[in-house]
Amino acid sequence: MKSIFQRCVLSVALLLALVSTSQAQSFPTRPIRIVVPFPPGGSADLLARALGEKLTTSMGQPVVVDNKPGAGGIAGADFVAKSNPDGHTLLFANTNIAINPSLYDKLPYDTSTALAPVLLLAYVPSLIMVSEKTPANTIQELIALAKSKPESLNYASAGSGTFPHLAIELFKMQAGISIAHIPYKGAAPALNALLAGDVQVLCNDMLTGSQYVKSGKLRALAYTGSTRAPTLPQIPTMAEAGLKDYVAVGWQGIMTPSGTPAPVVERLNIEFNKALTDPALRHSLTSQGLVLSGGTPKQFADYLSQDTERWRAVVKTSGAKAD
Repeated sequence: MKSIFQRCVLSVALLLALVSTSQAQSFPTRPIRIVVPFPPGGSADLLARALGEKLTTSMGQPVVVDNKPGAGGIAGADFVAKSNPDGHTLLFANTNIAINPSLYDKLPYDTSTALAPVLLLAYVPSLIMVSEKTPANTIQELIALAKSKPESLNYASAGSGTFPHLAIELFKMQAGISIAHIPYKGAAPALNALLAGDVQVLCNDMLTGSQYVKSGKLRALAYTGSTRAPTLPQIPTMAEAGLKDYVAVGWQGIMTPSGTPAPVVERLNIEFNKALTDPALRHSLTSQGLVLSGGTPKQFADYLSQDTERWRAVVKTSGAKAD
């Protein structure tokens, strides 16, 4: 009886292995959709489209970007969380995935159970920038201005509770200043507001912000990473600018609905990792300030858990609220 049982178990294991292999080999069977939960024009949109072009070639199916902005990334994340878990609908996730569980009393999905990590694509350090008309050339001058004329300053963000919002809130907390918050519907509109002089301050990612600093249209006062950016080595870190405990680095990654077959997640992980090794793509992205990552789904899961706790503390201390 025991030997028959063992043979049955072995047969089932072999069958499951064959099914898993078949799933990986047959995937994808139709176009893959990468849902970007923000408007076109931001760093997430640009990186998703660049990667989509690479995967279209390597996976033999079109990889299209679908922008679904709204509610600080929640609308797009909810759409993916409730999609068929077959690997054909992916979420271009960012730091908001770690922030939102602390910011909202209730989400339409459970982040820890509804979405599964595929890989961490890149870290996204940012710049604390001011408009041309803002009379501050250093972080300390900005702090002094905020303390002497607080009513004269406001800052833009990609929306209440987004990374750019909380990054400035962290700055305000550590600097002991008050600056009014004006939320916009996405990173691109917030950047346009700074360029137009409608706001005075913005924390913006390197990918879209550095070009305006290099052209002289905006001034970068500090870099939010722990070491200076190779592409803008003249810009001090926040620690060098006088806020020694300040580090705020965003990230971007790929997630899929929970329940997606492991072989499909593994195939996606392999293909995205492969795309990140493309020399032309790497040069294009790193020259704009991204720090490329890659790695395994577990490594991404571990990082996401740590980042969720990090921003939970900032949300609690700052009292930040979502609109």
